[in-house]
Amino acid sequence: MKPEPVEHRGGCHCGAVTFSVRAPRAVRVQRCNCSLCEMLGYEHLIVPARDFTLLTGRDALSTYTFNTGTAKHHFCRHCGVKSFYVPRSNPDGYSVNLRCVDRATFDAVTYEDFDGQQWEASAPALAHLSR
Repeated sequence: MKPEPVEHRGGCHCGAVTFSVRAPRAVRVQRCNCSLCEMLGYEHLIVPARDFTLLTGRDALSTYTFNTGTAKHHFCRHCGVKSFYVPRSNPDGYSVNLRCVDRATFDAVTYEDFDGQQWEASAPALAHLSR
């Protein structure tokens, strides 16, 4: 039996951007070593688009793209925090930075390392996360 998802809430540092995400209480989160995630310390909780809701701050978001332009990195233009984005590996979903989510609604977090430095070879292992 698949665990029942619950609502988790999060946002940026200044509070201008807030969101909710539906996910189980026990989650698997990826830590990536690509050039951007390594610098940011980003912890990926990847969910289908239907399980992500931007609550406030659409007008506070600025978007950064690079390389193929597929990933849409959304930052709060006030505090600079990237609390979520549309990942290249899962363009039909969102990656939420677990560091930006209230941890009180989680029972367990399991970390998996993801080799983003070898992105082309590693990415297929993430494709199922947004389905």
